[in-house]
Amino acid sequence: MSCRKKVTVPAIISKKRKNKKIVCVTAYDATFARLVDEGGADFVLVGDSLGMVVQGHDNTVPVTLEDIIYHCRAVSRGLRRAHLCGDMPFMSYKISPEQALTAATRVLQEGRAESVKLEGGVEMAPTIERLVQSGIPVVGHVGLTPQSVHSLGGFKMQGKNGIDRQRIIEDAKAVAEAGAFCIVLECMPLELAGAITDSLSIPTIGIGAGPLCDGQILVLYDMLGMNEGFTPKFLKQFAGLGGLVRQSVETYAEEVRAGEFPAEAHSTSLTDTDQTAPQLLYSTTNKKAALH
Repeated sequence: MSCRKKVTVPAIISKKRKNKKIVCVTAYDATFARLVDEGGADFVLVGDSLGMVVQGHDNTVPVTLEDIIYHCRAVSRGLRRAHLCGDMPFMSYKISPEQALTAATRVLQEGRAESVKLEGGVEMAPTIERLVQSGIPVVGHVGLTPQSVHSLGGFKMQGKNGIDRQRIIEDAKAVAEAGAFCIVLECMPLELAGAITDSLSIPTIGIGAGPLCDGQILVLYDMLGMNEGFTPKFLKQFAGLGGLVRQSVETYAEEVRAGEFPAEAHSTSLTDTDQTAPQLLYSTTNKKAALH
């Protein structure tokens, strides 16, 4: 990307006024963070989706605050331009506004995030207001809220009937009025997402909510085709890395077993005058050590 100016909270808000779409994606480590940052992402979320795509759980409930802080800290090292948001995991913020403030403070201080995201609508408005008053930028999240998977009976489309649609509209309005600077709309009809987007002064970020939102977010592993069995209607796979990684490892395994790798070209000896490889290893080791 030619423009490397840091994406701030005001910059994200201004994109709605300028009718510029917001590009959001998840990341969980420094390497992928660097790649998505260089690829032009405006907003990177360390989502509690890590519980499913990194840790192998069936849902996001097992993710802890320590997990989020750890991955935020790693991702922060790979970002130069994109805004970094950390998810507030299950039950780290719903007991009281003060509990939420303590947890969110850790995500910003220890995880080096620049905002936090939390799920919920009307009932979470006092908590959002408390965080915002304390100087912590907040991203809301309504519609399908994955941390409520057990009470919802699974990952299901929301807003399909009039009562449900009205509830989601009221949730979104409450989140905005409480001071959130943007809001995720997940898994709802595009007409509902469009109506909410038109009614709010803050940006909406859609996932499974159609094209009428102010921005879009996808889980990185899903959009890269690494989670091959996951093919919901809303997902577009922009690469097929799952098959490429598998094929690469198969080729590597074949060459190791056949004694073809490492070849002489990948080895050093006492007679070598080119010390590039050892120096690179030493440099990389020192760089990693300096980051901790």
